[in-house]
Amino acid sequence: MKYHRNVYRCLVLITQFGISMLVPIFLCSFLGIFLDRKFGTQFWMILLFFVGAAAGFRNIYHMAKTIYEKKSEKDKYEEKDK
Repeated sequence: MKYHRNVYRCLVLITQFGISMLVPIFLCSFLGIFLDRKFGTQFWMILLFFVGAAAGFRNIYHMAKTIYEKKSEKDKYEEKDK
């Protein structure tokens, strides 16, 4: 049963990474398309796409850093118990 719990946790983590990456990209891209149509320009979509990608990478970095720190703390407590 513990094996299934770990598999589900990994699937949730992968899904969370994907959503954290895709949402900022889509939101910024749609905002860029809206601004391009409103002002008759052609550069906002591309510029905001890269801003969204940078925001997505930042989200994933912070999430991975938090997970790694929690794992490190858990490992430290397990070593003390031994």
